[in-house]
Amino acid sequence: MTIDIGTPRVLSVDDADRQVLLADPRGYCAGVDRAVVTVEEALDLYGAPVYVRKQIVHNKHVVSNLEKRGAIFVEELDEVPPGATVVFSAHGVSPAVHRQAAERELKTIDATCPLVTKVHREAVRFAREGYTILLIGHAGHEEVEGTAGEAPDQTVLVEHPDDVDKLEFPPDAKLAWLSQTTLSVDETMETVRRLRTKFPQLEDPPSDDICYATQNRQVAVKEIGATADLVIVVGSANSSNSVRLVEVALEAGAKTSYRVDDASEIDESWLDGVRTVSVTSGASVPDDLVTGVLAFLADRGFPDARAVQTAEESLVFSLPKELHRDLKAAGRP
Repeated sequence: MTIDIGTPRVLSVDDADRQVLLADPRGYCAGVDRAVVTVEEALDLYGAPVYVRKQIVHNKHVVSNLEKRGAIFVEELDEVPPGATVVFSAHGVSPAVHRQAAERELKTIDATCPLVTKVHREAVRFAREGYTILLIGHAGHEEVEGTAGEAPDQTVLVEHPDDVDKLEFPPDAKLAWLSQTTLSVDETMETVRRLRTKFPQLEDPPSDDICYATQNRQVAVKEIGATADLVIVVGSANSSNSVRLVEVALEAGAKTSYRVDDASEIDESWLDGVRTVSVTSGASVPDDLVTGVLAFLADRGFPDARAVQTAEESLVFSLPKELHRDLKAAGRP
């Protein structure tokens, strides 16, 4: 991938005063890696085209590269020819989408992140036990639509902590909360605190719904952002976890923070008078895009980045069972 970073210009801070801090962990999480590899393996095994409902992950560069290999991204299943192969994105789908796929006799490969699947199962269990589910998340996000679709008549969306004031339930109402996996940890916990204050009977999920990678990246950006003049977050505008990283960086004390898809979107004026630049990326961002940002900074007199590690990640998810079965039948490991 080649990205035009423009012609460097002289900055106003002495080289010796500058530093670049690089978050570790950053970039791809296990669920994103699994989803992207799923589409790549499906293209190799079945041949193009392979259809994908919605963006497989929220990163425009990843989507563009898969399109070049023969993936066709669609918004809804009625755009997929009957009998074709379709991959469901990492964000998950509702039971209604699964039913529609069956009606159209589509060959489906479910690349839903297992951590999202866990939330779906919690929604099913709570609904079966008669709870109203207070789902913390963003309206219109694919993950929220998929989770709410498991129990649409028993799910109430809570987008912000202030929304809690508008909720009314009787004292004996059975209530439980779940959340989108890519939210700000701090804001979500504030929402939960307010919910529990107003509704003491509120039930918790068996474990936190916000995924390990989202939490780890937020902890890392707090560490590198606390004393930074500038935090650059690499990620696409529709990536919830990338957008949250900008907010978390500013809350941690960063003077400024911006999200960019790649180095070509950096405004050189952001670097004027800057001594410490911190760099991180969302969970759906390939590392070559971060490398491009570091090259941009190096060309403008900033030193090699110093990695700041706040956690180790070793989790790996196996490929979807449908794809694994067909790979095995084809003699592929």
